[in-house]
Amino acid sequence: MSTNQSVLALPWYRSLSGPQWKTLVAANLSWTLDSFEFFALFLTVGFALHQLVAPAQYAAIPRYAGYIIAATLFGWGVGGVLGGIIADYIGRKRTMMLAILAYSLTTGLSAVSWNWESLAVLRFIVGVGIGSEWGTGASIVAELWPDHARGRGAGLMQCGAGIGAILASLVWIVVGGIGPNAWRWMYLIGVLPALTIFWILWNTPESAKWERSHERRSDARALKRQGAQLSGEGVALTRFTLVDLFADRTVRWPLIGSLLMMLSVTFAFWGVSTFVPTYVGSIAAKAHLPAKEWAGYAGLVTGICGTFGFISLGFLADAIGRKPVTMLYYLMCLILTPVVYLWPHNVYVLLAWVAVFGFFTLGIWTWAPVWLPELFPTRMRGTAIGFCFNAPRLLGCIGPLIAGSLIVGLGGYGPAATIIGLFFILGLLVAPFLPETRGQPLPGVIDEPKMTPSVSPSLAGG
Repeated sequence: MSTNQSVLALPWYRSLSGPQWKTLVAANLSWTLDSFEFFALFLTVGFALHQLVAPAQYAAIPRYAGYIIAATLFGWGVGGVLGGIIADYIGRKRTMMLAILAYSLTTGLSAVSWNWESLAVLRFIVGVGIGSEWGTGASIVAELWPDHARGRGAGLMQCGAGIGAILASLVWIVVGGIGPNAWRWMYLIGVLPALTIFWILWNTPESAKWERSHERRSDARALKRQGAQLSGEGVALTRFTLVDLFADRTVRWPLIGSLLMMLSVTFAFWGVSTFVPTYVGSIAAKAHLPAKEWAGYAGLVTGICGTFGFISLGFLADAIGRKPVTMLYYLMCLILTPVVYLWPHNVYVLLAWVAVFGFFTLGIWTWAPVWLPELFPTRMRGTAIGFCFNAPRLLGCIGPLIAGSLIVGLGGYGPAATIIGLFFILGLLVAPFLPETRGQPLPGVIDEPKMTPSVSPSLAGG
């Protein structure tokens, strides 16, 4: 029996090495802390605005909340694109550490907001820090985990978003009742993730695929400085990665398709799911139940069920394929949005539907770390997945703006959410046209061992 056959004969979790598991832990932990910070905004934004705006403006709070969430998303988009580019040049590990340091230090700034405009500006800064981490974690897990278990690894990494939501909800249930400044304490707690940098420094290896890519990029640049005529891969390696992403025709359709799918889920999710805790809190208040506590319950249920949704998509993607599972999740998100926002009027029934809704609307994001790294070569992988995952946020940030305005204009959450949720249709239509990549090696000839000196002039077309 060959080595590969022996590995495949083992249970998938026994086929992994210690460094591969440690890499997963680092990426999951980073994403967990990202999620804690962002979910804290969902839980607190409505209550923060009750302190930051005059009572006469309370009716417009959903609109202001939309502005603040949009500002954070826009910052996330900017930071995510920059982080992906940086990861292709200085490495996955170092970029991850810098990203954690950036958002840990900036998140506490939100606690000093004095009006809704200052909160929006400070959240933009926080968003830049948060956005720069995800693409790095997705890249390093994809590059270190084996082909047969890559989907599982992505699902286990992405479930950090659910764990972060659970932690944020539990903390909010505890601190939410301490007074009108409880939301400020939530943001200050978000500074603590900076301590994880030391664990990553000592326990996480750098991606060997990135190291080989970096060596070949350095070789190609050296040849170019010597005046050599480069062709093919050599030209690609010397281009700025963002330019290379748009210049390489072999990745043009994966790039367009991925951007459309991410725009679909970004626009719909942030325009629909971000208002769930506030919506549940409003229904609870009508039943004379504590709104803050029930908003926390909604966040907790969403986080728990979403965690299973993340993991399930990754495992199913390895079992039956990327394409059918992704399409199933998009379809369920489309169906469940009006069910949650239009049907239940009893807060207990609503919470049950929120659980199912969270499974799919959070779980759907796992398609990105599962599928995106398999569509682009190593030399541009960080840039490509960072751009595809985050650039749509620059447009998708109008989802919360539109949703907030529709909630005010239509006089309720239900009609607004149903309209915005229709955007899930776009992802459902595009997914069938992306290539199925289950079990296939990551693309890119530069993942092969470095060329020997005798043949390295081939980079120059010799």
